[in-house]
Amino acid sequence: QVQLVESGGGLVQAGGSLRLSCAASGRSFSRFGMGWFRQAPGKEREFVASISWSGDSTYYADSVKGRFTISKDNAKNTVYLQMNSLKPEDTAVYYCAQRTIMTPSTASRAYAYWGQGTQVTVSS
Repeated sequence: QVQLVESGGGLVQAGGSLRLSCAASGRSFSRFGMGWFRQAPGKEREFVASISWSGDSTYYADSVKGRFTISKDNAKNTVYLQMNSLKPEDTAVYYCAQRTIMTPSTASRAYAYWGQGTQVTVSS
């Protein structure tokens, strides 16, 4: 059974930084695309970033492009989301997700496995 455990969320002032981590277990992590999504109160879950199995291909939502960076360490079975220049509108629960194939995707329905989420709160 696949398990994804996020960590690194918290409270930060606008303009600050956080790094989220997602540790995966139960499956060959390196072979599958990974993604980060977020959901703010009263809103639908939205795509943030995704990365291919090799790490060579990355995709970002326009709202985070240039501020967030997704990366993965296959040796540690971990995917990261470095978030810089945070804004109050980045406040949400952030989820990592894993696909069953190598390529990344921007669609939440393309992901089979999800973590429990980690809260990120950005104060103004």
